[in-house]
Amino acid sequence: MSIAQITTVHHRADTRIRVKEVASLARRLDEPVFLLVQDGKGPEVSACGRYRVIDSGLRPRGRIMRMIRGNWRMWRALRRVKPRVVHFHDPELLFLGLAMKLTGARVVYDVHEDVPRQILTKDWIPALLRRPLAAVVGILEGLAVKVFDGVVPATPPIARRFPGPRTVVVQNFPLLDELRCVDALAYAARPPALAYVGDISEVRAADEMVQALGLLPRTLACRLELAGGFASPALEQRVRALPGWSRVRFHGWATRPQVAAILGRARAGLVLLHPEPNYVEAYPNKMFEYMAAGLPVIASDFPLWRELVEESGAGLLVDPQDAVAIAGAMRWILENPDEAVAMGRRGRAAVEARFNWQPEEEKLIGLYRRLLDQPQPTTVVAPLAARAERPPR
Repeated sequence: MSIAQITTVHHRADTRIRVKEVASLARRLDEPVFLLVQDGKGPEVSACGRYRVIDSGLRPRGRIMRMIRGNWRMWRALRRVKPRVVHFHDPELLFLGLAMKLTGARVVYDVHEDVPRQILTKDWIPALLRRPLAAVVGILEGLAVKVFDGVVPATPPIARRFPGPRTVVVQNFPLLDELRCVDALAYAARPPALAYVGDISEVRAADEMVQALGLLPRTLACRLELAGGFASPALEQRVRALPGWSRVRFHGWATRPQVAAILGRARAGLVLLHPEPNYVEAYPNKMFEYMAAGLPVIASDFPLWRELVEESGAGLLVDPQDAVAIAGAMRWILENPDEAVAMGRRGRAAVEARFNWQPEEEKLIGLYRRLLDQPQPTTVVAPLAARAERPPR
């Protein structure tokens, strides 16, 4: 009997899935833990030896094929593992979750985003289809979670869509010491650098951040430490053509230790999401990671974020679509180091007191202990042929 966390969309090193949830389960529970991914990079044993990564094959090209072939490959991998609990992280795996429920497994749906709201902003979906599709997906989610054994929303606003005793909010707060660089420079000794780490996209203010750099005076030798991946080649080409790009040091995708090193040499962290429906009512993970690293934040001025940032005194708020306002906040941070240090300290204190992974881990472990203590339900679907039941290698 085992526990399987599965994703066909997220990277195998995803922070919420692997660094937090899988690692916590493997450390705290006795059952074997597997992370099933779909990236073609092959199997892996964690550095601590407590869990294994199983690769169900290279992710198919195209969303439709990913949902069809990807689900089938993941089904075969799950039938070899024969998990007692299946915890999936992508809405496109809803039907697979239902199928695993029929085999007798306990099933948990981890809801990272408000999917219907997210659909309303997807450019690749024709505008006329977005509202009907969002409604259909919302209905499907609502029906599916009625038979699942647990729902794990990432934020309280998402949780409001899934009321009931089986819903456990597990927020994506940071591990307290993961991003604290052991050889971080003293704040006064740091270069005039700001940091952005994460997906690089239009709605995450890729254009505005670089435009703001171009508006800063040359006497202010500021640079942006930019780590992550561009959403598209077209966006990367456009951003690289902006005047402010000469002040960017682009790292590409960075490991967690590399992220810690970047933050340990920066003076502030940028989290400038555009006012999309899916963002304005959700806490951004990156904001808390910057705060955990002791950095002041320059963040979008949304009502929910304003309440957090102003209450903690952890940074500055700006219009994320106004490059002039962003440039002004950058300049203030660099020209007022004493106040910036104080902001960073207050942000770190807020993370230590409230916004950290430890209480979220306890909620996750509590859910699993309830599931594992319950009698195993009767299997509805007969086992597959013996050749498909061999344990994974």
